Amino acid sequence: MKQILYILFFIFFYSSCDAQQDKKIPENMQAVTIPKIMVEQPNLPIVTGAEQTEKYLPLLQNKKVGIVANHTAFIDKIHLVDSLLELKINVVKVFSPEHGFRGNADAGEKVNSEIDEKTQLPIVSLYGKNKKPTKEQLQGLDVMIFDIQDVGARFYTYISTMHYVMEACAENNILLIILDRPNPNGHFVDGPILEEKYKSFIGMHPVPIVHGMTIGEFAQMINGEKWLQNGVQCDLTIIKMKHYDHLSVYELPIKPSPNLPNMSSVYLYPSLCLFEGTPMSVGRGTEKPFQVLGHPKINSEKYSFTPKSMEGAKQPKLEGQLCKGYDLSEYGETCMRGLKKLNLFWLLDIYKNFPEKEGFFGSSFNLLAGTGQLQEQIKTGKTEKEIYASWQEGLKQFKITRKKYLLYRDFE
Repeated sequence: MKQILYILFFIFFYSSCDAQQDKKIPENMQAVTIPKIMVEQPNLPIVTGAEQTEKYLPLLQNKKVGIVANHTAFIDKIHLVDSLLELKINVVKVFSPEHGFRGNADAGEKVNSEIDEKTQLPIVSLYGKNKKPTKEQLQGLDVMIFDIQDVGARFYTYISTMHYVMEACAENNILLIILDRPNPNGHFVDGPILEEKYKSFIGMHPVPIVHGMTIGEFAQMINGEKWLQNGVQCDLTIIKMKHYDHLSVYELPIKPSPNLPNMSSVYLYPSLCLFEGTPMSVGRGTEKPFQVLGHPKINSEKYSFTPKSMEGAKQPKLEGQLCKGYDLSEYGETCMRGLKKLNLFWLLDIYKNFPEKEGFFGSSFNLLAGTGQLQEQIKTGKTEKEIYASWQEGLKQFKITRKKYLLYRDFE
């Protein structure tokens, strides 16, 4: 009986998904096909690495501890830093990534080092010019903890911060403990492999846009593939999750950054972030960041919005301008979890219909894509099918490498 109910649920779910596609996507944007897949239902709640204090507290006793964290590092509504201090662990310093320790800074905004008001601990910013902890900043520390919620996209900079932390710990003989958390986009792998020429802080590793790994698994890959400077390897301990695998559906309890406020934005982010390298707005400065697309020169009566200054988007693209475009929020929430690939249709269609082709692709587009090939494919009118096909050999090789570092049951 239970199996019959599940089957009926998924028939209803994906029928609704197709209906949403017709309802929410303009007439000229209805070419997306949603595969009919089964999403495995977890029997037990996921237990994150951070929640399993019994596994890492022994490693912290009588040690001077540094913590790399932001607002997502919580255990039962208590911040990891506060929890460890209550347990009499000698936390002496906090390091924060992009968006800051409290997670409210804009993307790309300079975050200054400061003192945390609640704990009076010094906070060292690892964004801007100081992306890698210095020897002086690490002086006296015996162990570092990394606990940040990632979303599984190559250009989401928390994994770049992790890379530099690993490198600094390796060079200074400091143990790094990673408290693993679920990857909400960990159920698929897709996109072009980053080429060395396009390496930057928004893409440091030769992996696809969606890598399908948790931060713990990704750290193992960085170590194992010797991607750290001079091939050094970090003394790494990963606190694995319980009851998680790559088919798990996990709803983030805290937004991982200011412009990913809900699961719709998290699922749409890997596909829509490429628009950051174009004139289009992805909704920064609205109530639906990474859920809408628009521009003043788009010919659409379907949806409109006007970006304005707000927390997390102090100077959004096209601020104060009426942007016409498309609302993808319901599509993202109900359909993208089932679409086990990047959605290129919106990018291809908008470029095709954008009135000014010259200058459509900005300097950051190739850095986000990790290759110059995608831009050329779009300009020359390649189809989705042709573009996807061009990625397959690279993805095949990546999956072989990826498999060596997985800590949890895979989706294939």
